[in-house]
Amino acid sequence: ELVARDDTRQRDIPLLAYLPNTPGLAPVVLFSHGLGGSRHGSAFLGHHWAARGYVALFVQHPGSDDSVWKEVAPAARMAALRGAASMQNTLLRVQDVPAVLDQLKRWTDDGNHRLGGRVDMQRIGMSGHSFGAVTTQALSGQRAANGKQPFTDSRIRAAVVMSPDSAQAGVTPAQSFGAVAIPWLLMTGTRDTAFVGSATVASRLAVFPGLPTGGKYELVLDQAEHSVFTERGLPGERGQRNANHHRVILAISTAFWDAWLRDDASAREWLDGYGPSSVLESADRWQKK
Repeated sequence: ELVARDDTRQRDIPLLAYLPNTPGLAPVVLFSHGLGGSRHGSAFLGHHWAARGYVALFVQHPGSDDSVWKEVAPAARMAALRGAASMQNTLLRVQDVPAVLDQLKRWTDDGNHRLGGRVDMQRIGMSGHSFGAVTTQALSGQRAANGKQPFTDSRIRAAVVMSPDSAQAGVTPAQSFGAVAIPWLLMTGTRDTAFVGSATVASRLAVFPGLPTGGKYELVLDQAEHSVFTERGLPGERGQRNANHHRVILAISTAFWDAWLRDDASAREWLDGYGPSSVLESADRWQKK
């Protein structure tokens, strides 16, 4: 557990680092949690990515983390969560990640720090779920309504977006995502609706058609709900969890990181060929462009 300090904003950003067992430089993957989550959520991703040789750095965003609901009466929690799904917290989140990357550079250059000499700052990936997906989109190439990319961080080389969202007033998906220059892997499910906000299955599926060609992928897990990228169900969900969904998420996301952060030709061949079909179930959907 670590804390990155952003002196400019007088803001502390909690972190949880999953470290590979192998010494030396490793690519890093940042993960941004969903609304009401924390750095401890979706631990299955952190453990797996670290076991495959990545520094998995899970970022906690004060103001839209579990502090929103923990000390609130159960009857008032949904209202508190809705209030936290704000533009103010979106801006805080997209400023958190560059601050974390700046701190990460200082730590990896410090021979006395636990992360000293561990992080390859030339091989950075970004991922997130739900509100974290919105955060990831903004930082990795999404355009605003004015046609600009105000939050894009050029240090991010590839992104895995879990429960993406195309909703942006007055802007089409092609306008929002048509300038994304880096590889993106979108992951969603046929029952992936938001328990806070207006995102629907249709709004999630609208992102992929808006992306340009080249290193773009979409996975749609059959019957998967919003919580498929976490360890437990969310309010309002009633479906049975499918154990194979986590297997698919881990296999395909790791192959994606290997292909685009490690420049691993065999991983790219697996991803672009018949590899995904070896882990998918018959009703799952996979496409690339």
